[in-house]
Amino acid sequence: MFDRSDDAAVVECIAAASRAQNAACGRELLAVGELYARRAPEDEDERINWAIDGHANVVAELSAALNISRGRAASRLELAIDLRERLPKVGAVFAGGDIDYRMVIALVNRSRNVTDKDLLARLDAAFATHATKWMKLSGPKLDERIDMWVEKFDPSGVREPKPARDDRYVHVAPMGGGMVGVWARLTFEEGVCFDTRVDEVAATVCRDDPRPPEQRRVDAMMAMTQGQMRLQCGCGAHDCPNSAALPASTQVVINVIAEQATIEGRSSNPGYLPGVGAIPAALLRERLTTAKLVPVALPAPCAQAGYRPSAGLARFIRCRDLACRFPGCDVPAAKCQIDHTIAHPMGPTHPSNLKLLCVFHHLLKTFWTGPDGWRDFQLPDGTVIWRAPSGHTYTTTPAGAEFFKRLGEPTGVIDLNPPSQGPDDNIHRGAMMPKRRRTRAQDKAYRIALERQHNAERLHRKQLLLAEQLARDDEPPPF
Repeated sequence: MFDRSDDAAVVECIAAASRAQNAACGRELLAVGELYARRAPEDEDERINWAIDGHANVVAELSAALNISRGRAASRLELAIDLRERLPKVGAVFAGGDIDYRMVIALVNRSRNVTDKDLLARLDAAFATHATKWMKLSGPKLDERIDMWVEKFDPSGVREPKPARDDRYVHVAPMGGGMVGVWARLTFEEGVCFDTRVDEVAATVCRDDPRPPEQRRVDAMMAMTQGQMRLQCGCGAHDCPNSAALPASTQVVINVIAEQATIEGRSSNPGYLPGVGAIPAALLRERLTTAKLVPVALPAPCAQAGYRPSAGLARFIRCRDLACRFPGCDVPAAKCQIDHTIAHPMGPTHPSNLKLLCVFHHLLKTFWTGPDGWRDFQLPDGTVIWRAPSGHTYTTTPAGAEFFKRLGEPTGVIDLNPPSQGPDDNIHRGAMMPKRRRTRAQDKAYRIALERQHNAERLHRKQLLLAEQLARDDEPPPF
């Protein structure tokens, strides 16, 4: 591609590609803002207090169109709304490729508390003028530069510093080979307390325990998760003072999906642990001595009586789908509900009519119906075809069938009796939708007003301290 290009041409290509990337992202957000304006969800008085309101419906459509999670789609929509309604000049600079996505996020977030339209217009013009010169700045320096301009036009609009405790977290993620990593961010007193307690529990074994200190700390942490404050010693001596049996604790159920051939040692295909990933076949077989085996059989291609599927059918649906079946959603099966694609009782409790949906998308599918709503159609192999309000279609396939082909085998064609009449447009449907205490706009206004109030109080205290200092400095000499 670059065989006949000199160094200058390669650098030109890098710069042009970066600029084009920024411009494409800017045009995307402008288009997102246009879609939101056309839907005008803030004008829908009937649905404005719904838990799944018009804003959430647009987020769902973006998630499906871009094949991204609902959280990422919501973030993009918020940026798009701000660029359209609050910082249009910044949006134009972004669409021209002069600034990048990181810069736009900083400009929008650091100016979110400015509500006066005239001040916001002046701030928008200043950002559009100077932002291109800030591209080289690191995150903290960029925030300082933006806050300087916000302070200049609207001191109460500066973002309130985030308390350190708000950055606490515990994160567990797969690391491969059947292992996971655990990361945490704690306050210093919480970290010291945890570290000390783990050491105390790890030290409850005798000196002949064969485990190295690092492994004893891991076992101590696991004992603490089960409500135990001491370890079972591993020395094996009958006279060990720490060899007494530990009290029974609540067990945590871990569901791993694996082929029968892997369990019997006839295959090296790994098992699958939702949320962690592949479990090597050898490691899986090591755990079989303490595991309870529950077969996941293909269900009979016939409908079951009643609304709630049997335990066996529910187990099959969760193993087949593994996650929410809405396009772009990855909420795991444990946090999903089983949905009838064709609503019961019109639609039977049949494996070809059942799928997993998270609570959010279950409500969306149930209540956002009709010509401008969502429709879904399910095939016997578990494939689900969605039609969005815009008319676009999106297809999702069961994730479990990607790992275990047998889970993707067709489960029969459902027999509709009476035949389906399409979505239920009952005018009382909205009465069953969970409601918000405050609208989305009211929540946003409340947060901004609270933060501005805190800033005003901070500025008042600062002025009082300055006045006291000036008064002290203005006192006559003591002679």
